[in-house]
Amino acid sequence: MAYVIGATCIGTQDRSCVDVCPVDCITAEPEDEMLFIDPVTCIDCAACVEVCPVEAIHPQAEVPAEWADFTHINRVHFEDAAAARALVRAWTERA
Repeated sequence: MAYVIGATCIGTQDRSCVDVCPVDCITAEPEDEMLFIDPVTCIDCAACVEVCPVEAIHPQAEVPAEWADFTHINRVHFEDAAAARALVRAWTERA
């Protein structure tokens, strides 16, 4: 089970989680509105959870229902970053 970054990261991008991740599975490009966790690389250590100032990071099985889309969005980012950006924009417009 991987961890997932959700909606409260949008526009924040505090990189504390990146700094503590032992496997460098958290990333974002300058054009991204949020950070993303690679579900394949994530080792479920939870180091990122405690340092997130906006409580955006949850275990996949505990992602709040209103953020369910972010499990998919985080995964898509590592397959097609442009598609993930579009999904984040669409989610923001709906919210």
